[in-house]
Amino acid sequence: MCMEISSSKYSYKIQIMKKPTLSIAIKFACLLFISQIFPLISFGTEDQEIKKSLDLLRIAAKGHIEKKSCFACHNQAFPMLAFSTAIKKNYPIPSSEIKAQTDFILNFLQKNEERYLQGKGTGGDADTAGYAMLTLELAGIKPNKTTDAVVVYFLKHQAANGYWKVTSNRPPSEASNFTTNYLAIRALKFWGSPSLKKEIEDRSGKSLSYILETNPVSNEDQVFKLLALNELNAEKSQIQSSAGQIIGRQKPDGGWAQIEGMETDPYATATALVSLHMAGIINNDSKVFKDGIKYLSGKRKEDGSWFVKSRSKPFQTYYESGFPHKNDQFISVTASGWATTALLLSLPEKN
Repeated sequence: MCMEISSSKYSYKIQIMKKPTLSIAIKFACLLFISQIFPLISFGTEDQEIKKSLDLLRIAAKGHIEKKSCFACHNQAFPMLAFSTAIKKNYPIPSSEIKAQTDFILNFLQKNEERYLQGKGTGGDADTAGYAMLTLELAGIKPNKTTDAVVVYFLKHQAANGYWKVTSNRPPSEASNFTTNYLAIRALKFWGSPSLKKEIEDRSGKSLSYILETNPVSNEDQVFKLLALNELNAEKSQIQSSAGQIIGRQKPDGGWAQIEGMETDPYATATALVSLHMAGIINNDSKVFKDGIKYLSGKRKEDGSWFVKSRSKPFQTYYESGFPHKNDQFISVTASGWATTALLLSLPEKN
């Protein structure tokens, strides 16, 4: 004997059984029937999750300029990387917030203008200057008297053998000569005046020789070697060889590790993905990219952040910027900026 539950679209037949099996079977059939007519609403779409991540990065950037007077790579450069990518994907970032960041950075650089003109720089040397200039570039600022002074600094600060030397030891993001050289090269190319074109080309050529002759050790080395080669328009074979080394370090879980022997983490993974994507080595359909994006999506916290444990020795007085993860927030903001950028790159263009 059968019992039929039907609508204009769905029909189910249930075998009548003895109690209590009968009751269970009817309940199951009713639930199945209802779920077909009223499917479950999906919360936490990728669009919503990215907005959540961007909101946290906005808090971190704002929190820094409210409490500090110096430029900070972690709370300004990497959020701006995500903001600039978000704007290209039609995610609204308030222009007033972008302006607040650029005004703060320009004021910081302007206060140190004489030092830059003398080739002395500030704490963090070329890394600080390079990330500050990159942040201004991403925000759409045009060359001016202050940025001209920083260009002079880069020209005076380059070592005799042709490379810019990192002076910080704050792994992973401020501990690689490859990072420092990429930042210096990009700054000179973007901010240098036409009258300096020949000199900048000569200086860039010397840096290229150093980059090609030096073997990368860490993931940071490899990522920024690739970015530098791409910025310098190196030979295609050189760029592909560098990219191949990065791809070869991808782990079975889809992620990358900062150095051999460490576990994969969101910072190393996101920097690898973004660098490969920016260099045009992989696209959104590449398995390497898809596996990496899946890894990052799985590591994202419910609040929209990514956590990375710091391995730098603290030298700055701790302050709370409003970003999660307390004493590990600086590297976690950095990782979240890169990871948000990677996920934004994975999205189709929004109309």
